[in-house]
Amino acid sequence: MQALTAYIDGIGLLGPGLNGWPDSLALLTGQQPYQSSPTVLPAPLSLPAAERRRSSGIVKLTLATGLEAVAAAGLDAAQLPSVFSASSGDGYNCHEICQMLASDDRQISPTRFHNSVHNAAAGYWSIATGATSPSSVLCAFDASFGAGLLEALAQVVVDNRPSLLLACDTPYPEPLHSCRPIPDAFGVALVLAPRRSAQSLASISVSLSDAAAERLDDDALEALRIGIPAARSLPLLRRLAQRQSSAVVLDYLDGTRLAVNISLC
Repeated sequence: MQALTAYIDGIGLLGPGLNGWPDSLALLTGQQPYQSSPTVLPAPLSLPAAERRRSSGIVKLTLATGLEAVAAAGLDAAQLPSVFSASSGDGYNCHEICQMLASDDRQISPTRFHNSVHNAAAGYWSIATGATSPSSVLCAFDASFGAGLLEALAQVVVDNRPSLLLACDTPYPEPLHSCRPIPDAFGVALVLAPRRSAQSLASISVSLSDAAAERLDDDALEALRIGIPAARSLPLLRRLAQRQSSAVVLDYLDGTRLAVNISLC
């Protein structure tokens, strides 16, 4: 596979103990000790009141990270194509539907039903931002961050325009949690662009590799990386936070990883 190259112009981040990209820099670089704490999902104030009431955790997570990344890049969210990648979709909504189907009352509410589709977050994003550009929605289980990154990079290279990657995961309640034990919500958003701008943080070049994925030397961050598919992005985010031009290998498929070369701007 030929390497795919783009510039990172904006980052959004929200997860256990990680509350936005600027506030997470010291934790990712080791300047402050990382301590996990439950992810706090902000209210989706960019949505109209009716949609705000119906929004789920993955919608709140997507909006928080996506809007942070777009603001950092200085772009108009309404004009950006987007790639949404999640390993499992909305776990809580899935639980509620399964619970209702297992009861005597099987009348699923319209809100539950429309939030059950895998592209629900993309729909809410369009409502919140006015975005009418193409949107791709995909799922690759534990490989979802890598699949989303490749899709977004391919769009940047082929279409020669910026694209927004939003990779998010939210947990299932029990009993599904025992089968799919995602411990908490985690989301990362990247604005990727074909050309360098004043906002560009670094260029990345991504190709396939069979080398071992990089592990984090902080036990708590490594547990986060392993535990949540979207957090497979952490080694890349850590290098960007450290302001290092370097190479890093990210988890992807069982026999295939992603080799990422980072050059700071």
